[in-house]
Amino acid sequence: METKLWVVDNFTNEKDIYPQIEEAADLLRNHEVVAFPTETVYGLGGDATSDKAVDKIFAAKGRPSDNPLIVHIGDKEQLHTFVESIPSKAEKVIDAFWPGPLTVILPKKDQVSDKVTAGLNSIAVRMPSHPVALALLKKVALPIAAPSANLSGKPSPTLARHVMNDLEGRISGVVDGGATGVGVESTVLDCTEEIPIILRPGGITQKELENVIGPVKVDRALISDKEAPKSPGMKYTHYAPDAPLVIVDGSSDFFQSIIDHYKDQGKRVGVLTTSEHENVYKADAVITCGSRSNLETVATHLYESLRSFNECDVDIIVSESFSEEGVGHAVMNRLMKAAGHHVIKQ
Repeated sequence: METKLWVVDNFTNEKDIYPQIEEAADLLRNHEVVAFPTETVYGLGGDATSDKAVDKIFAAKGRPSDNPLIVHIGDKEQLHTFVESIPSKAEKVIDAFWPGPLTVILPKKDQVSDKVTAGLNSIAVRMPSHPVALALLKKVALPIAAPSANLSGKPSPTLARHVMNDLEGRISGVVDGGATGVGVESTVLDCTEEIPIILRPGGITQKELENVIGPVKVDRALISDKEAPKSPGMKYTHYAPDAPLVIVDGSSDFFQSIIDHYKDQGKRVGVLTTSEHENVYKADAVITCGSRSNLETVATHLYESLRSFNECDVDIIVSESFSEEGVGHAVMNRLMKAAGHHVIKQ
């Protein structure tokens, strides 16, 4: 299969990129799958009302079909066509954070394929803020199911070339809208409960949500790896680079001792760190993913940094740990998943 690439990096308005958007929209209307940028990561889109399109998403990613998908829309009014009801707290967070990196889980109608929801009676929906995503979604005028546009289990893509590396020849096209901004997936908020529950941390923090709707719970699976996660995209191992990853929680000296331990075993060691410690550690490859003083930068560059190790010929990756305050919660959630919850503490 030929995978087309449409470059719309210098997007200013829909008219400027009309030919590319129209071609991608036509493919989506015809049950094909197309990757496109959002403000979080690149998504792999397919018509959420089409079993054929949804099957192609799962096949391209190699993703288990019992893992629900998030539906993306370009207009809030689309919600009413496939959502049974919108609780008042859901309305408040939608008004506050859409378009943006927030997914809400709501009771569903039957218009969307059961394969999107894995047979559940609820549906996960979001309206992205990326201008290219919005232009495409408005043009196709369909609810678009879109998990991250990567092979299942690999780090999510924040650049079009990441998508091409994983999925070229497996999907119909990629809309290249440049680098994504947030860098980690959307926050998933279950609004079917009286007190909404965060099922996946992301670009919108618990504090930001509570400022709008009051108390918000956190899914127990985010606290304990023994609990089964409920959120789309969180059920299986995710975000892992080719080499094993271990998180080290301790001083710089302790961190270096772990590096030395692996080097003594004859292993090539990669280090994931921040700009503050860029020249501190002695290893075979040192990659920085942002600044410890600004965890938003770490979130933005996390997946790209993890993917970079695949080109470094390392046998193991040793990562620093981060504060779980604010977006740090999402960063550590992704790192823990990538590491299989393997943490070495001082």
